[in-house]
Amino acid sequence: MKAKRIGMLMGGHNAEHEISLRTGAALAKALRARGYQVAEIVVDTELPAALRHEKIEVAFVALHGRWGEDGCVQGLLEAMRVPYTGSGVLASALSMDKIVAKRMFRAAGLRVVEEQVVPQRELPTFRPEDVRLPYPIVVKPACEGSSVGVSVVKGPAELGAALAATRGLAGDVLLERFVKGREIQVAVLDDRALGAIEVVPAEEFYNYKAKYDKGSGTRYLFPAPLTPAEQARALAVGLGAHRALGCAGVSRVDTILAPDGECYLLEVNAIPGMTETSLVPKIAAGLGISFEELAERLLLGAALKA
Repeated sequence: MKAKRIGMLMGGHNAEHEISLRTGAALAKALRARGYQVAEIVVDTELPAALRHEKIEVAFVALHGRWGEDGCVQGLLEAMRVPYTGSGVLASALSMDKIVAKRMFRAAGLRVVEEQVVPQRELPTFRPEDVRLPYPIVVKPACEGSSVGVSVVKGPAELGAALAATRGLAGDVLLERFVKGREIQVAVLDDRALGAIEVVPAEEFYNYKAKYDKGSGTRYLFPAPLTPAEQARALAVGLGAHRALGCAGVSRVDTILAPDGECYLLEVNAIPGMTETSLVPKIAAGLGISFEELAERLLLGAALKA
């Protein structure tokens, strides 16, 4: 692999552009430190030409959000016969669409939070009395990541602003019953549950600011202070979700541990962040896996999936 030309695909055209640039830069630095030839490619509509110009032989997909994490770029790479890291076209598409993913999770027997779907076309006429769930609820666009457009709505008066925040974002709008509990994130690497970390956000929930602002006050507890039974349950849910969607390489599975001990599956991130505040590198480091080693392991798993 060290004789091959590696393309670090980063940036992209979506709300997570800046986070992807940070992920890509960190991974490129780590791989260069291990002796790999890495070209950083900021993805735009000329990606095929850039891949050819740089003579890329293997792609490391460090993109987040739509047109990157959702199977689009993976399909292009399959067509161009360029091996790539992470999940394939179908698994990427499934993980990005929270509505479809929840159907897959239910079919696999995994516990998810009750939801109501509001199609984008119905947003202008959707009224508070149309909500069928008890408040508080979580309002989120179905096909975005990094908590972009996500709001916790405590009552009908707050609903209009929350729905307005989702307009123009990807996918229909998902309303979910808000479950107050502990935020447990599970890393899955090479089809094995690597570990679980508890996130204690200073904000009301683990939103965009809590994730990426170093001064947010968010605390990370690793290993997560769980009982053996809770730990086993969280890891089983994480691995089950990863497998239910057919993911490959690394994923991060977000769950909520409710006071009654139930572990609710929220979503799977097929390309989790790899920044200085990201969770998968924290879990790996807690297990003695350096960031450089983690990056190399992901690269060595690059393949065509179709």
